[in-house]
Amino acid sequence: MAKTKKEIIQILATKYNIPLAQVESAVNYQFTYVTEVMKEGKFESVRLPKFGKFSAKPGRIKYIQEKADGSTNNK
Repeated sequence: MAKTKKEIIQILATKYNIPLAQVESAVNYQFTYVTEVMKEGKFESVRLPKFGKFSAKPGRIKYIQEKADGSTNNK
């Protein structure tokens, strides 16, 4: 069953007895990292333990790169 980011943060904070703010910071960093890697388009997939494997189709990668560059290529 998929969990929300808030649920993931709560589970990790409880399991490892770490303050919510610290866990939230780490989780946000992981998602920011995945976003940056995807924007660069230099990946086949990104795997984050406990979060899953993220990938995108080649056409979607081009779209993400165009959005990151600020270009508007309307088809």
